[in-house]
Amino acid sequence: MAHLQVSSIDVAELTRQLGQWTRTHDTLARSLSDALVQLMDAGLLPAGSRLPSQRELAATLGTARGTVVSAYDFLQREGYVTARQGSGFWVRSDSARGRSRMGARMFAFTSNSADWIDLSSGALPASSGVAAAIAALGRNDLDPYLPTDGYFPMGLPGLRRQIAAHYTRDGLPTQPNEILVTSGAQQAVWLAAAAFAGVGVTVLVEEPGYRGGLEAFAATGATVEGIRVVNGGIDVDLVRQLGPKAQVLYCQTSIHNPTGATMASNARRELAEVINHYGILTVEDTVARDLVLAATAPAPVLAGLVDPELLVTIGTASKLFWGGLRIGWVVGTEKHLRAILQCKRPIDLAASPLNQLITAHLLDSAAQARRERQLSLAKSLEATEAIVHEIFPDWTWERPHGGSGLWVDTKLDAVALTETAKRVGVLLAPGPSFSSYRGLRSKLRLPIWHEADVLSEGLGAIAGAFPH
Repeated sequence: MAHLQVSSIDVAELTRQLGQWTRTHDTLARSLSDALVQLMDAGLLPAGSRLPSQRELAATLGTARGTVVSAYDFLQREGYVTARQGSGFWVRSDSARGRSRMGARMFAFTSNSADWIDLSSGALPASSGVAAAIAALGRNDLDPYLPTDGYFPMGLPGLRRQIAAHYTRDGLPTQPNEILVTSGAQQAVWLAAAAFAGVGVTVLVEEPGYRGGLEAFAATGATVEGIRVVNGGIDVDLVRQLGPKAQVLYCQTSIHNPTGATMASNARRELAEVINHYGILTVEDTVARDLVLAATAPAPVLAGLVDPELLVTIGTASKLFWGGLRIGWVVGTEKHLRAILQCKRPIDLAASPLNQLITAHLLDSAAQARRERQLSLAKSLEATEAIVHEIFPDWTWERPHGGSGLWVDTKLDAVALTETAKRVGVLLAPGPSFSSYRGLRSKLRLPIWHEADVLSEGLGAIAGAFPH
């Protein structure tokens, strides 16, 4: 159990933010200092934060200590950091310029090169029905909306009806007025965090947990308490212990990211009882519930077990159909949706009507899309496990119930492994990215959907470069 601290910059988090810092024509020291300046200018290294020690950063980056010494000296000369005797280097207040902090995960997406092998993301390519749904979009679909301004803050009525019917077919009776459409599930998570968390609020999260969610709740200034995942789900006994002081719970009981596990039915019922007893507002992230590897139905969720006044459910079209649609949604009571809409209006007037219309068409074929994803991911999992066993025979994992990733214990320093991977053109997602206290340093989340030759090439390059 732990909560995020922001006074010192964790070395694992910093190396993730640095991204592809060595891929320049400058010296390593200048490349490192330039990358650190970019992070400060972006507001990712907040004023008053202490940088990792020179020795620690050099060891993690796999570079000479002199490289880090030279980079820090440059930052000090240029006024970006100040050195304090016996306590290291600190970011100066006038270097951060008061910018809003972008999540490190979002910053990483903006800096990736197309020529790299990206093994850091579990995002899937489009399912087969997407192209046909786009081609089928016609005047009859568009005509009702063209005379309007195109802004539907809650989402197109037709899509909201389709989403409600989609849940109802799954045995979760839902009404259209309980749906708010967002520009992707990531936006939905951030909006829920902004609406329900903040300074003075204690938020319980899973350890490990979805990294975008951890960033979202931490960014509000809330106290984020990480609770271990055991036997496929959050430790209910620890939730019960912290229940009296917790106001919000963020969890994934269907298909968990990054482990791919699903919470046992009896444990889910126990969790629901704890939530109802203590009145904890629960944001359940169900974006991967459709990606089951063996079952014939999507993974179960908390809806129907938790008092609706205490539950906000997040869903998406990204996993089942395509992330490029940027369509997600929130299911909740009128009070919940009104609070989220108040946060949404200043930053996003409405999701794209075209993408909403395409998604509405696609939801009619959800059953076929689920079967397609299941067959594809099950096949890819077999190939991925065989490749990882061959290249890194000491790595271990629990076979996932679903999702698009493999949660691996490397028995190594996965942060240092990630830095080595960058130097051979491969991106990885190490355990601290999924930790509320930057732990889990031996863990790695690998996507399972890549072509076998791509995965072999990437892991083979890492194995050849990493001393182990």
